[in-house]
Amino acid sequence: MTDDIFRTIREAVVDELRGLIPGLDEGVLARVLVEPPRDPSHGDMATNAALLVAKPARMAPQKVAQDLAARLVARNDIAAAAPAGPGFVNLRLTEAAIRAQVPAVLRAGEAFGGGTTGGGRKADVEYVSANPTGPMHVGHCRGAVVGDALANLLHKAGWDVTKEYYINDAGAQVQALAWAAYWRYLQALGTPMTEEEFSAGIPGGLQYRGEYLVPVGNALQQKHGDALAPGGRPADPSLWLETVREFTVAAMMDEIREDLAALGVRHDVFISEAALVKSGEADKAIAALTARGLVYEGVLEPPKGKLPDDWEAREQTLFRSTEFGDDVDRPLRKSDGSNTYFANDIGNHADKIARGFDELVQVWGADHGGYVPRMKAAVAALSTDKPVSFDVVLTQIVKVVKGGQPVRMSKRAGTYVTLRDLIDEVGRDAVRFTMLTRKADAQMEFDLDAVVQQSRDNPVFYVQYAHARCRSVLRQAGDPAGTDLAAVPLEALDDPTEMALIRRLSAWPRTVEAAALAREPHRIAFFLHDLAADFHLLWNKGREDTTLRFIREDEPEATRARLALVAATATVIRSGLAVMGVTPVEEMR
Repeated sequence: MTDDIFRTIREAVVDELRGLIPGLDEGVLARVLVEPPRDPSHGDMATNAALLVAKPARMAPQKVAQDLAARLVARNDIAAAAPAGPGFVNLRLTEAAIRAQVPAVLRAGEAFGGGTTGGGRKADVEYVSANPTGPMHVGHCRGAVVGDALANLLHKAGWDVTKEYYINDAGAQVQALAWAAYWRYLQALGTPMTEEEFSAGIPGGLQYRGEYLVPVGNALQQKHGDALAPGGRPADPSLWLETVREFTVAAMMDEIREDLAALGVRHDVFISEAALVKSGEADKAIAALTARGLVYEGVLEPPKGKLPDDWEAREQTLFRSTEFGDDVDRPLRKSDGSNTYFANDIGNHADKIARGFDELVQVWGADHGGYVPRMKAAVAALSTDKPVSFDVVLTQIVKVVKGGQPVRMSKRAGTYVTLRDLIDEVGRDAVRFTMLTRKADAQMEFDLDAVVQQSRDNPVFYVQYAHARCRSVLRQAGDPAGTDLAAVPLEALDDPTEMALIRRLSAWPRTVEAAALAREPHRIAFFLHDLAADFHLLWNKGREDTTLRFIREDEPEATRARLALVAATATVIRSGLAVMGVTPVEEMR
């Protein structure tokens, strides 16, 4: 039997189908599922096999289900098989087959649950990608955690994963940042100008006023003296703007890397939008699309609904995104002839495709949801020779509260709660775990008081406490090696609570596979909470019923069996926490 009991039983179902109905199309068999039933009282697993093959076999689904059930129940690891509904079969495994998952966990260690679903396909997971205009805030934090956990999850499920950060350093916001850094540089020089005087000469005014730019201004002064502003007065922007922009972006990216490292996030690749523009990637991609007739000069229809005051019908360079499922064609050039952000993004994705990725997975804020169709269209157009899949995970906003009241700003950033503020307040592991306790596209409230409470209502504590309890039991027993425990007889594990815990452990590989395919890392947090609940239930039951205690000097065989179960539980908790990027604790203090 393989580590994944669901995969094992699915292979058995397919094998019996081939024997029952020779010549079945492999494409039909590939769609056979073996899953937990909605109602656990129906058994351990259910399969849709009879429903799928009935039509090509020209048989009634109920007849196929009856015949398939009769064949499956004859197998050693299946205790009962019963037709259900219009063509399903419910399965109940033998206790021996269920118990066999304990040594499977112990032999595999924390690698248990790893699969081959990804088939080694190359996946580029791009996440965070915040504009380098200031410290990372709570909104960035959620995307960082979701993206990092998703990348870990895909890796565990068999993908070849690259973690990527796309630096948006070519837009107007970065130009505004350079002006703000220049003001801090003027301050470091002791400029006689007031902020109001300086702001009056800036296109759009001074947008970034956070104190985080003070060190940047000081560093510019130390490096350049007054060469960029003789006498402390602003020089012509053509003499300093690009120098200050590059210096400030580099400084902000150093700080962003430090913030991400504090969160336990480390990217493999950093790609600069400005560098891609300079290298001509966007222009090359657009030229390729033009050669295929997918770019044209045209006039868009006015927006639906109320007509904006500034809208005007004018000829633009447009991408035929409607040919790939979008609702309108998209502009590639601004009125001044420069690229739109979308055009540069086409260059970014063309670069990814050229690097040989099979799948592109990106984590964006929910406010970018409207941008998804055009990017899907672009990727589809860019990868017609070898289709590349494109998935976007949207993350909703996070509201931080303390004492029941919103926490609105950071002293340093001035207008928002920074990522570093959050980590300093509750710790990296609490931040990461909590960010994964909701589906990414659901709004969440991050309660600073709740995430440090030592109660079962706090999922971070609840799961960590389960692992700490496991480790306490194993230390008390002399910390036996998992490989040694893998060989002990397990017949003493016969209480329903023990069997329920083993069943939960056996679901870990399937949970990894399903979460990876759905791009939903929050499922890992949910699984760990359920696993912790099963373990705590067994622990508490042992306090009331001494025959279920983990260590009993008068029952050495039962003790070894239960130690094996405890060790397997701790192993799977660590395996799940590793996906989440959370460090398991040895003991609670």
